[in-house]
Amino acid sequence: MTPARQTQIEAYAWACRQEQADLLRTLGRIPAPSRREDRRAAFCRDWLQAQGAQNVTIDSAKNVICRLGPRDCTSFVVFAAHTDIVFPDLDPLPMQEEGGKLFAPGIGDDTANLVNLLLAARYLIQHQVQLRQGVLIVANACEEGLGNLDGTKALFAAYGDRIGAFYSFDLYMPLCCDTAVGSYRYRITCKTQGGHSYVDFGRPSAIQLLCGMVEELYQIQPPAQAKTTFNVGRIEGGTTVNSIAQEASMLYEFRSTDQSCLDQMEQKFRQAVAHWEGRGGDFEVELLGVRPGNGPLDREALALFTRQSDEIIRTFTGQEPDHTPNSTDSNIPLSLGIPANTIGTVDGGLPHTRQEWVDLDSLPTGLKIVLALMLEYAQE
Repeated sequence: MTPARQTQIEAYAWACRQEQADLLRTLGRIPAPSRREDRRAAFCRDWLQAQGAQNVTIDSAKNVICRLGPRDCTSFVVFAAHTDIVFPDLDPLPMQEEGGKLFAPGIGDDTANLVNLLLAARYLIQHQVQLRQGVLIVANACEEGLGNLDGTKALFAAYGDRIGAFYSFDLYMPLCCDTAVGSYRYRITCKTQGGHSYVDFGRPSAIQLLCGMVEELYQIQPPAQAKTTFNVGRIEGGTTVNSIAQEASMLYEFRSTDQSCLDQMEQKFRQAVAHWEGRGGDFEVELLGVRPGNGPLDREALALFTRQSDEIIRTFTGQEPDHTPNSTDSNIPLSLGIPANTIGTVDGGLPHTRQEWVDLDSLPTGLKIVLALMLEYAQE
């Protein structure tokens, strides 16, 4: 990065700081559960159009896509941040401000990063930056939970191998994730005849059988090739205290950075299910979602790509980048062998809680990172 370009980036971020905080306050109140991001999507589209963007659409997956660069381009780099949050609220989200911190559900994951994406895109639009290749500014849907990365999956289904590089802005500085944590997620339901707790005592209980399966799942030894984890995150079922449960279900997932480990966990999971079949209940297994892990990557190309991100993060934060593996929208390109980084652009904490917060003073630094990455694709 030249000193002149760094000066331009610094000046733009400084000029935006009040508008940046105000935009976060506005966007942060708009509810956006996964698959119900319509209002945030419409806001982002309208905001980009108001800044002068000419080619902005909302696709069938509720992704907002703003296309920049040469008209005849055949390859694209994607800059993305997700619109959805983990909470189901459909009313305006609660928000409070104290000590320079803004508190709200989803405010850092991923609303503040989305604000930085939008303002950096505006610089390209209003300064009519000439780009070497096509750029897609994407406010994508369905990153969280059982959204299963469906927004990014839809983006790649539409653009395929025309996407040559991918940046997702998510979570906190100085994250620079270049390793995908893949996961498989299931709902397992057990059904039995049930009955009265006294009169029919001794009949199989769906709760008892399901708990037996949970115990067996927790005896599984994960593969050692890479960090591999598993979790039963929710159990529900039964009717009342004096009823033998006719039905019970649980949510179960396993995760790893290594696809072979995921395959082994899948086999062990299926063996556990088979072991409990025919022991008084019927088991149904529903695959809720797959987040793919790392695919056939050119490691040297990915390292070079990540090194550029690292240098920009160091320049503006003075911190060493954090390469902790994560499960993010970058899973999709990484699974396809496409270089991708997930980069945090805000300071904050308590993600996935209603007390999540961001430090408003950190926003300009994050904007500098996003804009600097975009300008790496500008013509000299």
